Amino acid sequence: MTYLLLGLAIAVEVMATLSLRASEGFSRPLPSLIVVSGYGLSFFLLSVVLQRGLNVAIVYALWSATGIVAIAVIGATFLGERLTSAQVLGMGLIVSGVLALELGARHG
Repeated sequence: MTYLLLGLAIAVEVMATLSLRASEGFSRPLPSLIVVSGYGLSFFLLSVVLQRGLNVAIVYALWSATGIVAIAVIGATFLGERLTSAQVLGMGLIVSGVLALELGARHG
């Protein structure tokens, strides 16, 4: 259940981040509301996950890395944004870093 809540926190954060573009500098009310409420809900869910005892470094690494990769892939797939090979390599390094944190926490 804890990792399900973390997944929900990530999904909500990704939705809020995608809504930033649609908010047009917070000049459009509905997308702006999605941004603010989405980030608020995401942080609330993160606090619940942390309250359940997961390590803050692991939680934040999973949350931020998954969000970064998801936003980049969604941008390239649906928003016509271009991903260079250096950016793809960078995302791979981010994922590798999170895996190293997770494995290090399990064996430490």
